[in-house]
Amino acid sequence: MVMKNYPPEFKADAVALVLSRPDRTITSIARDLGISRETLRLWVRAAQIRGEGAPNATGRVAATGK
Repeated sequence: MVMKNYPPEFKADAVALVLSRPDRTITSIARDLGISRETLRLWVRAAQIRGEGAPNATGRVAATGK
């Protein structure tokens, strides 16, 4: 398995897309971006820890308006 380095801007944009689209799954967004679902999930999780997003009542990630 080859480790890929993604630019910080790409990561930030991918996370912002997940946070702004609660109607879509991380899997579908990752597929559209051509990255691993687990990679995107980890980026979103890190953003949540930094306070950039929080899971909503359904367990999906929702934007917090920050």
